Order: sequence, then structure tokens, then C-alpha cells
Amino acid sequence: MLALITLYLYQKLKLKVNETLEPKLHGWVNYLKLSRVKGVFEQLDGWIRRKLRNIIWRHLKRAFARAKTLMQRGLSEKRAWQSATNGRGPWWNSGASHMNQAFPKSYFDKLGLVSLLDQLHKFQCPM
Repeated sequence: MLALITLYLYQKLKLKVNETLEPKLHGWVNYLKLSRVKGVFEQLDGWIRRKLRNIIWRHLKRAFARAKTLMQRGLSEKRAWQSATNGRGPWWNSGASHMNQAFPKSYFDKLGLVSLLDQLHKFQCPM
């Protein structure tokens, strides 16, 4: 059952990224591609990924579901249970190392999330 919930979460998050975020991020990159705003793009990339991790954490409402998902994503059982029951809020957990390890940048790249910094490098360094 938890595997179905995880699959549903993945599909729902992918749909949200592809339909709402991607066009807006492409627009921002195209608008700012001639400027030198590397630091701003780094901060925005990090904030967007943290917000998506926050959505994932809120979606997994119970400690059991959180721990099980973290274990499926590669964390040890002990660390997953400590993280799932730490009593901290969703925003704190979304920036914590356990969420960064369970849902790295590559996870969001597979979802189709556009990295502002990667797009900026494509425009500034043509092949």
C-alpha cells in the first residue's frame, strides 16, 4: 500500500512540476539570461527544491509513512526513524540533511524540474 502512495506522490509531484513550475522557470531564465545573477539563481534553485521537499514531508503525514519512505530512499532504519519522529516542523525538515540525502537534486532532475543555474550556464556558455 505504501508503495502505491509513494508512486502516487511521485506522479502528483511530477505533474505539478511539469504543468506549473517548468514554464515559469523557463520564462525567468529567458528574461534574466543576459544578466550576471548566478547567486540569485543558486538561492532560487535551493529554495524551490526545499519547498518541494516540504510538500513531500507534509504529504507523508504519519511518522511511519515518513520513516518507511526515507528507508526506501536509502537512509538507515535508525536515521529514518530519528528523522521521522524528531518533532520539528516541515520547513525545518525540508532543509535537513536527511531530506537532502533522501531527495537529492538528481531526484528533482528526474521529475523534470528545470534548474535555473544549469539553464543560465547553457545560455552563457554556448557550445
